[in-house]
This record gives sequence, structure tokens and C-alpha cells, in this order.
Amino acid sequence: MSSLLLRQVRFLDPVAGLDKITDALVVDGQIGQVADRIAEFPANTKEQDGRNLVLAPGLVDLYSHSSEPGAEEQETIISLLRSAQAGGFVEVGILPNTQPPIDNAAIVSRIQELYQQAVAELVTLPRLHIWGAITQGCAGEQLANLQDLTNSTVVGFTDGRAVQNPQLLHHLLEYLQPYSQPLMLWPLDRQLAGIGVARQGSAALRLGLASSPASSESSAVATILELVAAVGTPVHLMRISTERSVQLITAAKQAGLPITASTTWLHLLGDTETLANYDPNWRLDPPLGNVTDRQALTQAVASGVIDAIAIDHHAHAYEDKKVAFASAPTGAIGLQIALPILWEQLVQPGQLTALQLWSALSNKPAQCWRRPAPSTMILFDPTTNWEANAINLLSRSYNTSWWEKSIPGQVRIL
Repeated sequence: MSSLLLRQVRFLDPVAGLDKITDALVVDGQIGQVADRIAEFPANTKEQDGRNLVLAPGLVDLYSHSSEPGAEEQETIISLLRSAQAGGFVEVGILPNTQPPIDNAAIVSRIQELYQQAVAELVTLPRLHIWGAITQGCAGEQLANLQDLTNSTVVGFTDGRAVQNPQLLHHLLEYLQPYSQPLMLWPLDRQLAGIGVARQGSAALRLGLASSPASSESSAVATILELVAAVGTPVHLMRISTERSVQLITAAKQAGLPITASTTWLHLLGDTETLANYDPNWRLDPPLGNVTDRQALTQAVASGVIDAIAIDHHAHAYEDKKVAFASAPTGAIGLQIALPILWEQLVQPGQLTALQLWSALSNKPAQCWRRPAPSTMILFDPTTNWEANAINLLSRSYNTSWWEKSIPGQVRIL
């Protein structure tokens, strides 16, 4: 048994709404006692000055991309989870668009084997959750064998891609109504989006970037909400990126529809003005919103309209991202660096409180999975700077705009 006594640490409990300076006894990674002053503790307890440190529940990532199986040179299960652990995550969900896709129980079993092999090497790795595909091959045309996947260990269903057929979605909602697994949909009309690589607006026009209208997302949100209203099956809306979508989700929640929603960490940090240097690591799908979109997303996280912040970690090889902006593959890594950067850019300036950020990264993502909030604690030091380089980053890929830059905060493994 390991026992650590932190003196005068900043303790966050987003479920109870606690943010206070206190003594805290941590036993085997779990809270043993919290009090203004702890006088009695086990004899082998290590004492540590907790001033300037944050003690809080571990983080939960709803969805990220695993390059294994299919592209292990970019990322493996073990490198993904090591990155997540270093970033404070204790639970990580992976999308089904691997190669082959996770559209049957056999592939689920194969990934579970890879996970068990990883745990055999590093027993403290985060817990892995596997999303099962909605459609065969994640192609959006025919439903996968959902019964087969339901009998496996999948945490829920999604393609990680936008399903374009509303009739298929209607049938899916009807089919999944009796089941308990979450359903996660990406609202996007590909025809409306076209070849856009930036959100439509004055900035995209000035930068000469092909743009997609906000309606390519909001129209799909409206369609899904109408289907949910008709059928009643709960749905999680992923990758929300526009102000109009936030308005639609707000109204739907006020009307009592059974929905939850998430945005990604990068959509809270950047907007179309960020693309002025044409950094391919900001080439995302959906693209960054305009300034008003980013502001609306931040406010929606603060109010709880947006339940969760997902990392959507997506590793790419160096040479794949070293191309023109519009030609670059979409996505960036983030599991190891998201917390400190979000803390610096959103909590410290007062755009989000510490509890609002932590809730959107911890207990609320767990709620979207219909799982309990994490009890494993992490220790975060906002005052320690480190460089995101080949030595410190644990991912196999380095596609991030923070490459070789100072990261303002670090998670300490308890």
C-alpha cells in the first residue's frame, strides 16, 4: 500500500463542487481523507508540500484515434495510452475507424488482446474503452452487426465519421432503443461542407482558403435532433464546432431531449484567425470556427450545454503533415498536452473556472458513457514548464502546433 499526504494542496472535486486548499491523504491513488489539517496517518506515509499543486480526479477522453491496428508506425495502443497517462487521463475511448474497422466482435477481441499486452508492460495504464462501428467498415451504408458488438465489450456505437443517410439514422435509433450502450453521432452534411478546409467567413476569404458554411454542421444537428424527438433514443453529438449548433442544442436540452454534446479541445483554443500562418497542424475536421463560434463553445462548456471536452487525438507521420495546409490530413495529437494548455489559456484568464474545465474533462465525459466519475486521483503542477520534443512526448507522432514549444504545466503520476 502506498500512502501520500499532501499538505495544503488545491483539491478539486467537480462532482461535489469543491475547490479548496486542504490537506489530503491519498492511498493507492484514491482519496483516503481530506481535512484542513490531517494529524494522524499511516506510519509509512510520504509527506509532500502541496502548495501550487492541484489534486483532482483523473481525466476521461471520450474519443481519440488509435493507429493500431493498421498504422502502428504512427501510434500503437501502448504509445497512445502512455501519452494519455502522462496527460492525466485514466480512461480513454478509441474510435472504430482503425484498419480493419471495429465493426465485429473479433476485432474488439483483437484490440482487447493488444490492450492486455500493454497493461502487462505498464500495469498503471489508463483504462481503454472501445467504440463499436455503426455501419459496416464505417462506410455509412449498411448497419454493422450491432447485436454481435453489443455482446462484446464495446462502450457504445459510433462510426467516428458522419453518417449521411437520415433514413439509416432513423432505423439505427429505432434498433438501439432497447439497448443501454451510448450512441455517438457526428453531425455533418458532407455535400454542404464540400471541399472546405476553413469555416466560412471573412477570415477564410482573406486567407484564400476554401470554406464550408456553418450550416453544414447545424443542418445535420437539426436533423438528428428531429429524429431523437421522434424516436426517443439518447444520442451524444460529437465535434460540435459552431455557434448555431450550440443554439440548437441549448433549445433541445431545454425541451428535454435526451442528448449530450462535446467539442474538442482545439476548437476551444483556435479559430479561423489562427490559420493565418497556414500551420497544417490546425487542419481539422470540422475546421476551426470563427471567433464567435469559439466564444460560444467556451460559454457552452461553462454553462454545461456542451457536456464534455474530447481530445480527438489523431497521430500522423511527420511527412504527411509537412504539406500545404489544404492538402494535409486532418487531426493533431493532444492527450499529453491538452490539460496544461487548456488550464493556461482558459482557466488562468478566467474564461472557465477550474471546476468547469475539470468537470468537462472528467466526470461529465464519464456520464456520457453512463459510467461513474473516476475515483483515481492525479496531481497537476501548473507551475512546471517542459518542452514538447522527441524526448518528452510519448506519442510516436509529433503533429502538434506546440512541437518544440514550452508546455506550461505537468501531470505527476501518484
